[in-house]
Amino acid sequence: MAGHEIFIKRCFDLARLGAGRVSPNPMVGALLVYEGKIIGEGFHEKYGHAHAEVNALAAVKESDKALIPYSTLYVSLEPCCVHGNTPPCTDLIIRHKIPKVVISSLDSSSGVNGKGVEILRAAGVEVVLGVLKPLGEELARFRNTFATQNRPYIILKMAQTENGYMAALDLKPFRITNPESQRLVHRWRSEADAIVVGTNTAFFDDPQLTNRLYFGSSPLRIVFDRKGILPPSLALFNGAQPTLVFTQAPYDAPLPPNLEIIKVADWDLIAQQLLQELYQRKCSTVLIEGGPTLLHYFIENGYWDEAIVIVGQGFLPQGLLGPRLPVPPDIVFNLLENRIYRYFNPNSLHNR
Repeated sequence: MAGHEIFIKRCFDLARLGAGRVSPNPMVGALLVYEGKIIGEGFHEKYGHAHAEVNALAAVKESDKALIPYSTLYVSLEPCCVHGNTPPCTDLIIRHKIPKVVISSLDSSSGVNGKGVEILRAAGVEVVLGVLKPLGEELARFRNTFATQNRPYIILKMAQTENGYMAALDLKPFRITNPESQRLVHRWRSEADAIVVGTNTAFFDDPQLTNRLYFGSSPLRIVFDRKGILPPSLALFNGAQPTLVFTQAPYDAPLPPNLEIIKVADWDLIAQQLLQELYQRKCSTVLIEGGPTLLHYFIENGYWDEAIVIVGQGFLPQGLLGPRLPVPPDIVFNLLENRIYRYFNPNSLHNR
């Protein structure tokens, strides 16, 4: 098993190279190994493009192709067995007569979820399942939540002072975290499909909600503006990125480019409408970066899978307190003088 773990860890590393580009598909990495030597490796690089297994086989040198029927395929997630944008990877494995496949975790997608393993075993392929399973499931948590819950995976993000304040009482912008944490936040933005703020955050902070400090693309921007009070001069309305405004106001003025109005019939059900809208748009992850009121709403109603709290060096003698998570943190680490806490909702699919 120890040997399997080494190669599965490499699959995880490869899979993460697809972060921010494969949604709503899962991040997947694959290796082809002959007598302890990797002869081909690949990952799912972009939604709609070849899967990791296809890229791993394509990477095998011509001089090594004769070794494929004697090699072991390692893959971070169960090979697909359904026709989607690409043919089933189970067919590819069987066609190349690969005798053994080692898998970390199952793919919860409809039509897969163990069926891929079943098809391979029925064809005489030896399948080893569950190598570093918890890590494999964490890697696949966005896709598995999307596939089984019909909604995106929800990540709450907030920054607080050491005494628990998220903002000054006058709501004027106040820098809490260091530049390194800010860059990390932009990395998270590059890996998310959508990002959400409320009216107060949009008005007082005037955020761009784009990824400017890391590689990759920017998420779909979303703002809640129930009464339609946000001025058109805000950065969110600059037309630079696709932006959705959830509102109950008329919004009769001509709309700038890349701006779309989503009318909300019942504001008490705003979270459900948001998640349904994002699911229909094939967004598998959403980052909630709002203020205390918006974050408290999502926590109080159980609409969260993961929460990230950055405690910075900024100090406020008084201000708006950040919401409290109902569970202790699962992971804590330092980023220079900042401390970062990660929480997982025990009621979400990922942590069951």
